[in-house]
Amino acid sequence: MISITINGNPKPQARPRFVKRSSFVTVYDKSKQDKKDFLTETDEVSPLEPFESPTSVEIVFAFKRPKAHYGSGRNANKLKPSAPKFHTKKPDIDNLQKFVFDALNGVFWKDDSYIDEVVARKCWSEVGEGYTSIKITEPTDSN
Repeated sequence: MISITINGNPKPQARPRFVKRSSFVTVYDKSKQDKKDFLTETDEVSPLEPFESPTSVEIVFAFKRPKAHYGSGRNANKLKPSAPKFHTKKPDIDNLQKFVFDALNGVFWKDDSYIDEVVARKCWSEVGEGYTSIKITEPTDSN
């Protein structure tokens, strides 16, 4: 199993942007640099060859809580009773997953179509800062 933790608030897959230049349209990915930076963080644990068999992925997207979730004054380090327990705001979990799958594509798996099982969760970080935690179960030769 490969475990990766990337510090910083999780990022979603950006929508493709279209630009018309003279008589043709160009499509570009706004999150291309973010994906390169994300992939750089995984260099130490990346496999020698991308997986070419069914692969399981478990992902936790933990977001930093906003200051409004905490009290003020001497209660600045304590969560308010009204602070939400679950992260139900944007970004959507499918866009977060897509960003991770695309960033790791060609390095951890030949194509993200090889991912046959995904467990993903979106939550508030308990350690203060946001992070993305990924566990990739390496494929086995046994059927």
